[in-house]
Amino acid sequence: MDNLQPLPSAATAPEALPFQPVPAAGAPLGAPQDSRVPPRRRSRLWWITRGIAALLLAFFLLIGWLAITAPLSKSLQPISPPQITLLAADGTPIARNGAIVAAPVEIKNLPIHVPQAFIAIEDRRFYTHWGIDPRGIARAMWSNVTGGSTQGGSTITQQLAKFTFLSPERSLTRKAREMLIAFWLEAWLSKDQILERYLSNAYFGDNTYGLRAAAMHYFHRKPENLTPAQAAMLAGLMKAPSRLAPTSNYEGAQDRMRVVVQAMVEAGFLTPAQAKAIRPPRLDVRVQNELPTGTYFADWALPQARMIDEASYAPQTYRTTLDSRLQAAARRAIESSGLGSAQVALVAMRKNGEVVAMVGGTDYAKSPFNRVTQARRQPGSTFKLFVYLAALGKGWKPEDTIENTPIETGYYRPQNAGGNYSQTITLEDAFARSSNVAAVRLFQKVGDTAVIDTAHRLGVTSPMPQGDPSLALGTSTMTLMELTAAYAGVAANRFPVEPRAFPVPEEGWFDWLFDGRHSMSSSEHEGIETLLRAVVNHGTGRGAKLRAANFGKTGTSQENRDALFVGYAGDYVVGVWVGNDDNSPLKGVSGGSIPAKIWRGFMREALREGGIPAPSSKPSPNPSGPIQPLDVPDVGDIPAVLPTALPSPDVNIGDVHVGNDAATLNGQINGVPLEVKLDQKGLEINGQRLGSQPPPAPAAGATPPKGN
Repeated sequence: MDNLQPLPSAATAPEALPFQPVPAAGAPLGAPQDSRVPPRRRSRLWWITRGIAALLLAFFLLIGWLAITAPLSKSLQPISPPQITLLAADGTPIARNGAIVAAPVEIKNLPIHVPQAFIAIEDRRFYTHWGIDPRGIARAMWSNVTGGSTQGGSTITQQLAKFTFLSPERSLTRKAREMLIAFWLEAWLSKDQILERYLSNAYFGDNTYGLRAAAMHYFHRKPENLTPAQAAMLAGLMKAPSRLAPTSNYEGAQDRMRVVVQAMVEAGFLTPAQAKAIRPPRLDVRVQNELPTGTYFADWALPQARMIDEASYAPQTYRTTLDSRLQAAARRAIESSGLGSAQVALVAMRKNGEVVAMVGGTDYAKSPFNRVTQARRQPGSTFKLFVYLAALGKGWKPEDTIENTPIETGYYRPQNAGGNYSQTITLEDAFARSSNVAAVRLFQKVGDTAVIDTAHRLGVTSPMPQGDPSLALGTSTMTLMELTAAYAGVAANRFPVEPRAFPVPEEGWFDWLFDGRHSMSSSEHEGIETLLRAVVNHGTGRGAKLRAANFGKTGTSQENRDALFVGYAGDYVVGVWVGNDDNSPLKGVSGGSIPAKIWRGFMREALREGGIPAPSSKPSPNPSGPIQPLDVPDVGDIPAVLPTALPSPDVNIGDVHVGNDAATLNGQINGVPLEVKLDQKGLEINGQRLGSQPPPAPAAGATPPKGN
């Protein structure tokens, strides 16, 4: 037993003992072993580390590329006031509108509840993140994926980067640049400086930029004196400045203010008791900051331009659908119509709703009130479109007959124009001749609910009373724009049609399937076009007849207060209204007279009927050049051509300028400037009205006077 040696323990065994493989079964001891070792499989950790390395390399390459292409140097420059330029379809600048801005604010001078309101609703972790908030992004993604309220997840720093330094494109590239600029801003500016820039340049609706301008505009109060309620309402506008502007949507702004107040409670800025005591603030708008652009169309288009990308505050240029040629054609048709002292409105659009011409009145300079979009007038018999469409939807046919005798029972007893009646009349003839008694009887047969529902489906949003048979004759008011858009829906057989100032985005296949729009059956559409065609072929609208197939309806309201013609031909749908602003009756004007004449004059030029030549080619317009309103023709400067025998060798006539309301001749006599102006008030020479004490005649060689 003494010869036995103890086995080496784990503690005493040498660490360098070679590993001896166990011989294979049946192999003799001491036999040589196979030295080949099978290849080792790479572990999951090996793949993870190399994947992370590849991602980091790609990330740094992306950072380098963005650092070269993103406008980082611009991100620290002073922010310029935003500006919007609207172009006609051919690139002609038609309006240029600047912003209402004021001096920037300083955080140290603001009440603490002012920045707190914006931080609570826009970026609650503003003072703790580095420009990007992963938690906010994750929360927004989860809400959007799970069907909750749509959220953006952008921090205040990102919003400043986006609306100040980047284009309005929606892409991953722009988002990456936005994040990079946000990091850059965080590195070079303090948190208070970032917040000051954000508050001083954010859009608050009503064409107002910056907290100071917004506080003065809505509450006539400096931002240093804003109450918690006022601050909360202004902070709430960040979600949708145009839609929530309290001057036009106080209820919406009030609801959003309550959301901001609750967010301030959740962030610990207010106690529940303090929040409960906050009441909606009272507006104090002393001056309406409306900046007319010079054209009816541009005034209507500008709010749409601001809504294209409300978060972009750099100067923007937008190409509209306004057609310079058609706008001029509309003016010529109106001027040659013998309108007299009445007012007029015309809107022309394509079947998809793109507005190509708009005249909101006879003189924009005297009245910028847009009678296309703002005036609510009775449509008269043009409303019968909805009555007959409802009947066609219930199975009636154009050849079906209905009573055309006087209505002698009930409280409502309409009469036919001219006292023309018959025992029966076909729907086609009743529509063409605009029989009032037939329309009321048809309205009663199909029911007011069906008629109102038809009008709603075609896009009419104005209220229409139920239980009133006079509705069949168009006694319920609406705008010319919505009435014309309803006819556009009939023309396209796809409705409702939304009037637009900017090109309609191209629809994909799924958009077309799920856009919620309606269509008539082929028999219904064929039936209504039979009726509309009969109006211009042998009915009240013969004055609008064209060589090409055209469709339309006349309308004349009670006591001839409104006269209309609405119809379509080719790809154009046009509505014309004539009336007086004081709602006084027109003398001898009906829908089939002056409105139909204006409509036909415009359409003949639009479709180039009657040998009307195509416009001569012009050089491409300069989008950055002076605006050309297009509402009123302005022939501009005309070089003056003098006869060879001049009364004096010292007479020098330069040019004649013909403007909207005056003609001005400029020149010199004996070196003295001469300006002769002829306008509605009479003749004016060098600023002196003819008939008042004339200025002394200048002596030869005298020094020209300053000024005029």
